Amino acid sequence: MATILRRLVTSTLLPTRLARFGLAGTAAATGRQLCTKAAAPPPPPPAAEPGVVQRIASKVASEFAEANSSPVKRFGFFGACCNWFLGGSAVYDASQKGAEVISLPMTCVMLCYSSLFARWAGWAVAPRNYVLAGSHIFNVIAQSNQLRRVLEYKLQHGGEAAKKEITELATKAATGAAIVTGLVIAGPAIQRVVAPIGPAFLSSAGGPFTIHPWPPVTKILISGTSMLEYDKPTEKISLSQYSALTLTGLIFSQYGLVVSPINYPLTSVNVLLFASSLWHLGRKVKADYM
Repeated sequence: MATILRRLVTSTLLPTRLARFGLAGTAAATGRQLCTKAAAPPPPPPAAEPGVVQRIASKVASEFAEANSSPVKRFGFFGACCNWFLGGSAVYDASQKGAEVISLPMTCVMLCYSSLFARWAGWAVAPRNYVLAGSHIFNVIAQSNQLRRVLEYKLQHGGEAAKKEITELATKAATGAAIVTGLVIAGPAIQRVVAPIGPAFLSSAGGPFTIHPWPPVTKILISGTSMLEYDKPTEKISLSQYSALTLTGLIFSQYGLVVSPINYPLTSVNVLLFASSLWHLGRKVKADYM
């Protein structure tokens, strides 16, 4: 009954009254609006995307939480933590020792090593390892300060021999940088030429035209530099630096054996790093404490 009365009022009385005010043309529409349901509320706005700092903090927290969940993550996590000692040793030496004990070749190699590893761990690899990337960024900063100190010292006190050493090293560094830059620029073109006729590794995601195989190569450079300085005076050996290098080589040599598939090249370069660093560490301990 109520429905009938509402329809009657809508269809007869309301149009009549609206006509008195010149609104008769809207009567039918008004009647329809009276029976229309209310519109649904708009959906809530999407949640804001986390910022860069939040994403990094979340990833670091997960790395800490999962550090002991498997042998791979255990060795990878503790190896990344040990890398912080490399930058820490440079900071310690800068605060406690004079610039005369700094090895210019080793400092340059360490800069190259950590620059590549920071790029690889923080941007190229998936999932990104921010603990490892942070340790190498820290080491780049610390070694840059050591480079500044040793250059200033040699230029002030080394005479012509030191200037010649710096010039030769700068020439080698500039030549190497030019070669690397040229290869990076020409890399895609070279890859297109050699990939169809060469092994599949050349065009793979971890092949030589990517950054992935090159960070371990820099560990060979560290070992080679240590071997070239095998008879350096023990008073110029940094106990903290070679302790950090020895520990890093030991842990990552094990890491290469627990990943799947086993990474024998990674293990090999770290065994070499461990042995060459342990040699200098043993000489330093024997000279100072035995």
